[in-house]
Amino acid sequence: MRTHIVTTALLCTAVLAGTTACEPADSSAPGGSGGTSAPADPAGSAPPKEDGHAGEDLTVPDVVGMGLQSAQDKAQETGFLALGSHDALGRGRMQAFDRNWKVCSQTPAAGTRAPSDTRLDFGAVKLREECPAKEERAPSTDDGRMPDFRGKSVKAARHALGSSASLTVDDASERGRMVLVESNWRVCTQSPAAGVAANGQPVALTAVKFGESCP
Repeated sequence: MRTHIVTTALLCTAVLAGTTACEPADSSAPGGSGGTSAPADPAGSAPPKEDGHAGEDLTVPDVVGMGLQSAQDKAQETGFLALGSHDALGRGRMQAFDRNWKVCSQTPAAGTRAPSDTRLDFGAVKLREECPAKEERAPSTDDGRMPDFRGKSVKAARHALGSSASLTVDDASERGRMVLVESNWRVCTQSPAAGVAANGQPVALTAVKFGESCP
């Protein structure tokens, strides 16, 4: 018995010198006495799973006529994740509730082959509105002249003039209403007139709500 104890102690000392812990074998472990199971892969050792569409050229789906939310879902299912939308009537409205809008146009066109990171943009109108035969072009002062704002939304006019512009807007119906949601109002008159050099001068507009007639 003494010889057995001394031998075991010497073996432990030798193993410890090799930086390996000396523990008694578990005879109950699967595989019999002294058996060990294969070590599991450490967490995170497997490479991350990549998107199967990454870097691929995909076919742009046809979503014109669909609800905006359904169109976005279909685009994502196809593999396009960069999505955008805009007001096809040029009023500058935000598509806050996608289910309340329908798609009138799309860029790139349906059937086009494009990389999966291409941004798809949808022109949309509200469900009860008609799609325009041609999308309204947003006014711009890029040519250095005052645009013709008549018929455009007050929001589109403000965007064209820039955030630093001095702009006043009055109710053209003379009912004294405040122009709060500017995308719901269309311009009736403007001063200065269209075509005048745009040099930062104050701009005055009158407007009525969409669906109303200018006086």
